[in-house]
Amino acid sequence: MARSAASRVLRDRNAGLYLAAVVITGFGTSAMWLTAGIWVKSLTGSDTLAALAVFAMWLPSLIGPALGTLADRVRRKPLLIRANLTMAGLLTVLLAVDSAERIWILFAVLVLYGVSGVVMDAAETALVAHTVDVRLLGDFNGLRMIAAEGMKLLAPLTGAGLYARFGGGAVALLDAASFALAAGVCALLRVSEPARPVRTDPRGDRAAGIRQVWRSPALRPLVLAGSATMLCAGLNGAAVYALVDDGLGHSPTYAGVLYAAQGAGSVAIGLLAGPLLRRLPERVFGAAGIALFATAVGVRALPYDTVALVASAAIGAGLPCVLIAAMTAVQRETPDTVLGRTAATANSLMMVPNAVALALGAGLIVVLDIRVLLPLTGAAGLLTAALLITDRWERPTAGPTDPVPSSTEA
Repeated sequence: MARSAASRVLRDRNAGLYLAAVVITGFGTSAMWLTAGIWVKSLTGSDTLAALAVFAMWLPSLIGPALGTLADRVRRKPLLIRANLTMAGLLTVLLAVDSAERIWILFAVLVLYGVSGVVMDAAETALVAHTVDVRLLGDFNGLRMIAAEGMKLLAPLTGAGLYARFGGGAVALLDAASFALAAGVCALLRVSEPARPVRTDPRGDRAAGIRQVWRSPALRPLVLAGSATMLCAGLNGAAVYALVDDGLGHSPTYAGVLYAAQGAGSVAIGLLAGPLLRRLPERVFGAAGIALFATAVGVRALPYDTVALVASAAIGAGLPCVLIAAMTAVQRETPDTVLGRTAATANSLMMVPNAVALALGAGLIVVLDIRVLLPLTGAAGLLTAALLITDRWERPTAGPTDPVPSSTEA
């Protein structure tokens, strides 16, 4: 059944093209994420600046609700094409970064990189909801997650190899080529988009996504549960190297084995997400995934290789469930006029806690043994699952989620 549904998604022309674009840009982006920190470190010798390179790409997520407005103000297919081509051009500027004095160019491009990522994610989510059969949205989102995670496993090695042999400019050109190719793929999409609404109150525009998430009894619990789960995921991620060293007695490279097991779990749930979402309410699917993730985080503190590997696979299978459920609900429940902003808002609310928790966890593992931190994190995850399944985060709507625009642009 899972294979049949996945094949139906892949046979859909637009869905297949969307997934191809995800694979192409995901490969270049994953390579660039790793290389950016190495590049900064090699030119400046600063660990702090190297860490800030990754932070620069993530920073625009903080204003995701505002950036998502663009995906609701213009037609989304041309927006995807222009954004990809713009990034292809911007990345070639990095060929000028050859000294510490020019490192500011790299940081400026990385911030713009993050901006384009937020905008393109919002536009793509909205286009998918408009063009892919609603019954296949769960399958599509599962396959999209497989594509993105798969590139994270493969591309960093390519980026590191290119950097070691040819320098950062070669990785920038690889990434630029991936964006240019993705623009060509997006140009092949066959979509008929409605005219975009015109709004005169920019503050209302930016707040529409937040209102949609907060007032919707379907979206609010899932997004809040996703935020809490990603907070736990950040704490778990920060403890990985301490687990490998202090808990299992291996060298840091063993973390790669655990990440590979986690990736295998994510691939499995990506294939099963669609069929499961057709049989289970999104809230049940999300809560079950959170419970699996939380249990695996807690038992991972046990100092046994087999337990660590099985727990990593379970984390990979459980963690994406609430994210897939939340984004599928966003696509299904949100009016097209505010879908870009709502998708960007939901994504920011769920992803920002992960980055915050990574920083928090880095400090906690200095003062708190992982045999305490991981079980506590697992307990917090189980509480999150319980709150989601018992509707504790549900809030009755007080009125319409968003005003209907009175005019449209030609």
